[in-house]
Amino acid sequence: MSVLSNYMEKEKLLKQLQEELQALENNKELKQELEFKDALTRLMTEYGKVSRDVCEMLDHSYTAQKGGKKAINKDDGRKKRTLKVYKNPHTGEFVETRGGNNKKIQEWKAEHGNEEVVGWVVEERE
Repeated sequence: MSVLSNYMEKEKLLKQLQEELQALENNKELKQELEFKDALTRLMTEYGKVSRDVCEMLDHSYTAQKGGKKAINKDDGRKKRTLKVYKNPHTGEFVETRGGNNKKIQEWKAEHGNEEVVGWVVEERE
């Protein structure tokens, strides 16, 4: 396929998508849903809530339905990082960390290289 025919095909697809988007923008139901979403977002911001909080308020079984095991940092609503256990094959030393900023891991990466140290992960858990 030539560059020109590829360009023309993409231009045709773009025009088709623009027409579909225009039809959606004129859809009354979509406008109502967008207004509701904006109003809900403003309320959540005003009261310092995140979507998970609202879902739990409206449906107490929400956490159980979503697996319930996800650890959430209550300060910002983000999921905790996965705990990784590294084992240095040269020394037999173990390090458990949730982030890549661990001092010992950084030392190992400087000495052995990032690619090798990443391969030393022996376990990952929530």
